[in-house]
Amino acid sequence: MATLILVRHGRSTANTSGVLAGRTPGVALDEQGVAQAAALPGRLAGLPLAAVVTSPLQRCLETVRPLLEARPGIETHQEERISECDYGDWSGRKLSELADEPLMSHVQQHPSAAAFPGGESMRAMQARAVDAVRDWNTRVEAEHGEGAVYLMCSHGDIIKSLVADALGMHLDLFQRIHADPCSVTAIRYTRLRPFVVRLGDTGDLGSLAPRESGESGKKDGGGTAVVGGGTGAP
Repeated sequence: MATLILVRHGRSTANTSGVLAGRTPGVALDEQGVAQAAALPGRLAGLPLAAVVTSPLQRCLETVRPLLEARPGIETHQEERISECDYGDWSGRKLSELADEPLMSHVQQHPSAAAFPGGESMRAMQARAVDAVRDWNTRVEAEHGEGAVYLMCSHGDIIKSLVADALGMHLDLFQRIHADPCSVTAIRYTRLRPFVVRLGDTGDLGSLAPRESGESGKKDGGGTAVVGGGTGAP
């Protein structure tokens, strides 16, 4: 079956300001995110992409724009089911404020039981994203043949939940997975099982360097994962 290239959107203005963007309109790439997006065509130059499927949110559309300009005529689609998690009343709030919310412990330790006030559950988020990938796998294979490669540009929590599904991991373990802005994760689907062949590849190892104390997006001593995916290395 198809090979799926998952690209997280480039670093956004919400990432750098420590805000949980969710589906808030008008969240664009910041200066570094624009540079990350500009580098994407070169990083993917060796891949014969059959299609590009993207979340309809602005930061994802901006991320794939240089790729689409470099490959005019490539089949392009927007897919609501790989849009960011609907964080409801949490959308637009500072992550530092949300850290004290009682729900945050469920988001971190028991996400399959977490539902955002006025939004959706993390279980529903994963289900819709997995359904979207299965549907697109079937469509891409039918139109482009077995072995076709296609790209989806989405969001941190969506990508983490798709990787968890591919690895056969319970959603409660998905916070152990990390995907930096504009990182590439590749999943090869076969008749029997998926294989995760790349995970969070940024093309360099800079994101593995120790982070300065107090840096935005830093994990705390308890191993708390940033909701929404975090910023990655500066």
